Amino acid sequence: MDVSGRFLAFTLHGAGWVLWLLIALSVISMAVMLERLWYFRAHRICRRDLAAEIRRLLRECDDREEVGPAAPLEMTAAIEGAKTRERLRLERRLPFLATLGSNGPFVGLFGTVLGIIKAFHDLAATQGTAGAGASTVMAGISEALVATAIGLFAAIPAVVAYNRFADQVSRLEMRFDGFIEEFSTILQRHAGRGSAAATPER
Repeated sequence: MDVSGRFLAFTLHGAGWVLWLLIALSVISMAVMLERLWYFRAHRICRRDLAAEIRRLLRECDDREEVGPAAPLEMTAAIEGAKTRERLRLERRLPFLATLGSNGPFVGLFGTVLGIIKAFHDLAATQGTAGAGASTVMAGISEALVATAIGLFAAIPAVVAYNRFADQVSRLEMRFDGFIEEFSTILQRHAGRGSAAATPER
């Protein structure tokens, strides 16, 4: 059997398996949306708590005299590393939503093409039967178009959810950058006061 014949034999299975694939992807997508929604609600940044923690750390450093000129750079680098790790956690599984949102309609279209090929093959098989050809084609095409509808049904919520979560990640990153800048400024002033106090008078 040549390549076209093998492909024709494959397409004659219809779009049923494509529909099940899209349904499975849609269920996984919904699970990802719910998990990410819970994660974002459980990991909100509270600037008041962060400020209180910063003041506590600075008081401890005052008591132990540990804040030197290099401390602001070291602590800022540590916070940058924490920011990168948190961003990776926030963006976890979001590429799946983006991939499904961009490719779900094409998967559905692929199922539609398979269904139409099968419909015309069935038409050729029933060509000698009067009145059966048109109904066979219409039934096959209507079933094939369901794959496109399911593809859109799976893709649209994924796109909406991805855009929503990506916007939240961007907003959190902006707030975190502001916190880093504010914290670095406070720490530099604190270290400057400590250095000035430690400098002996001539």
